[in-house]
Parts: sequence; C-alpha cells; structure tokens
Amino acid sequence: MTTVLVVGAGQSGFQAVASLRDRGFAGRVVLVGDEPGVPYQRPPLSKAYLAGTAGLEQLHLRGEDFFAEKDIELVAGRVAEIDRAAAKVRLEDGRELGYDFLVLATGARNRTLPVPGADLPGVLTLRTRDDADRLRASLEQAEQVVVAGGGFIGLEFASHAGRPVTIVELQDRLLNRVATPEISAYFADLHRTAGHTVLLGQGVAALHGDSRVREVELTDGTRLPADLVVVAVGVVPYTALAEAAGLPVRNGVVVDAHLRTADEKIFAIGDCANFPCVQAGAETRLESVQNAVDQARCVAAAITGTEEPYASLPWFWTDQAGAKLQIAGILAGADRTVVAGDPAGGKFSVLSFRDDVLIAVESVNKPADHIAARRLFTAEPKPAYADLELSEFDLKAHLKAASTRG
Repeated sequence: MTTVLVVGAGQSGFQAVASLRDRGFAGRVVLVGDEPGVPYQRPPLSKAYLAGTAGLEQLHLRGEDFFAEKDIELVAGRVAEIDRAAAKVRLEDGRELGYDFLVLATGARNRTLPVPGADLPGVLTLRTRDDADRLRASLEQAEQVVVAGGGFIGLEFASHAGRPVTIVELQDRLLNRVATPEISAYFADLHRTAGHTVLLGQGVAALHGDSRVREVELTDGTRLPADLVVVAVGVVPYTALAEAAGLPVRNGVVVDAHLRTADEKIFAIGDCANFPCVQAGAETRLESVQNAVDQARCVAAAITGTEEPYASLPWFWTDQAGAKLQIAGILAGADRTVVAGDPAGGKFSVLSFRDDVLIAVESVNKPADHIAARRLFTAEPKPAYADLELSEFDLKAHLKAASTRG
C-alpha cells in the first residue's frame, strides 16, 4: 500500500490530505502535526477569534468525524529527522513513520526581536491558537499596548484589540512588503482615525521591565510605556528538517515547478516552499491561504497521476480598521500605478503595471474589482495599460468589453 506522509497540520497540510481523498487516493494517508487536536484555521486568530466573536470550533477546518470517515490518520508529535535513504521520519518521542511520498508543509515561525528584554513576560507573538489565547487573556489586564510591526498580523491585531494601541514600524510606511505606497498611506490614516498611534521609521532598541515588560525603547531613544508588547515582525520558513536531510534550502525549501524537492519522493508546499512563481518570474515564497490550498491541490494531483506545473494566481486579503483589502497578483517589479475609484469614499482600487502590463490589483472595499481582476489575470493576453485606459481603468467595464470582443 502506498503511504503519503504529510508533515505539518496547518492549512496546506490539511488540504493535501483532504485533496488526496477527494481525488480517490486509496493508500494510507498520515498527517503529523505538533499541536494536539484537529487542524484549524490561522487567519481568524488575529481577527474574529482574538475579538471573541468566533469560538474554537469555528476555527476547525473539519471535525474529528471527517478524518475518521476519510481514513486519515492524525498523529500528534514533532518530527525530529527525515531519513531519506530509509524513506521514513523519526518523531521526537522515538516513533518512526515510513512513506512512499513525503509532503513538507512545515510552515513558518515568527521572527523574534533581537533586543535586550525580548524574553520578558508580557512580550507575546501571534501564530498559534495558544498564542491567541494568551493574547486574549493579556488584553483583559493590559493598559498600554505596543505592537512591533506594521504588517498584516500587527495591523489586524490592532484592529481587533478593542482599544487604542501604538504601532511601531521600522520602515517608512505600513504594509511596506505587501502593498503599494497608496494603500499604505490609506491604512495608516484609517488606523490613526481609529485612535491608534502609528510611528514610522522607528525600530525597537530594547524592552525594559522587572517582573514583566514596562517600557519599549525606540531606536531614537524614545521610551513608550507598555505592559503588553505584541511582536509581529514577520516570519521565517521552517526548513530545519529539510536542511538536515540534505535538501536545498534558500528562503524556504527549494522546489521545482511541480513543487518537488531535489528528492523525487519529497514535496514542499505552503509557507515553507520557495518555488518558481510564474507571475513574479522568479523564485518566490508566499504566505497566504490561497497559496497553501492551491499548492496542496497541485501536489495531491501529482501523487495521483496528474502532474502539472503550479501556476495559480496569487491573491491575498486582510480585514482591518473597518476596511477589507483584497490583492490579486504580485507587486514585484511594478513601475507604474493608477488609482481607480474614490479613496475619500473608502472604495477604490490601485492598479500596478510592469512594462505597461497589469500585474496586480489592490482593492479596498471593492470586491467586484477583485473578482474582475482575478478573471482578467487568468485570461490571455494580460491587460495592457493602453487598453485599460480606454475603459478609464474600470476593471468590470474592461472585462465586459474584452468578453464582447472575444
């Protein structure tokens, strides 16, 4: 009997085992996760779960009965080693599991602040359900909250914390890595309007306190009072297992267009995988639910005999400060932007171009634009600046015109 072993029970790991069964795979399917219980969604941790509007069961991707019905073995434990020669993994408790195919869905780990005081009580991160539980409990007692990091997680936390916080961002704008300056400025204004303090171009130099954190010292010497510090300064892919097994690692586990590693029996997917991205034209590692799900489906197809290169359109979303931001495409290399819509009214899109070809669309409270963008990106030829200009950069109008011409 063929055995597929998936290491990592997050979104990508869950989707891999579910898709194998959906495609009629009749072999043994084993999902190893280092947290007890069934796999759960992470995006709500910084949104509804943190705010208390979603409970534990609402996080579950599926209940225990699903895994029993699909004959998917859930193994709680941490993998310590991959033995490629023997085609097996060893868990920290000594158990060994063999495989015919191994799927690494090991995700990423939070970056920490490399500063004095980073280990003080009251300095927390947000990645797991336990992290979210600790944050919820700490928020009930906290009076001064500082968020280190102005990316998606830090800003979502600020939006759902239920009180004003101070956001400290090292770069000169929020969402620096994932959004255009126009979007960054818009969300900075939203957060300030919501009562948050936004400090840009400032890093954390040290954290001070005795029995718990009491102050955040910034790089300019300013000291901020704080009895809760949320560190949201990005993640690093978890590649230790792959690296120790002799697999190439470079900003993630290196895979080919089919998401295979250098070992034909081993795949890598989700946050831990560095893959040749069609849209970016370069090796890329993406941190998104869409990428996790679509890569898992791609690998399940390959294992069941339908091997095609991974080419799914990347898309992302975030809910914060009362607004929904949806992004389709990859911003890398953009050299021109156009704002379409009404930023003052809170409904607009930013269109990004590279060499006069549309490569990404960021939509604020305009889901119809997001849907239109995703349809446009999956068609050929890709929309050109001149063509979109004819429709006054109205994506729905352009899509309708293109459909009529087609």
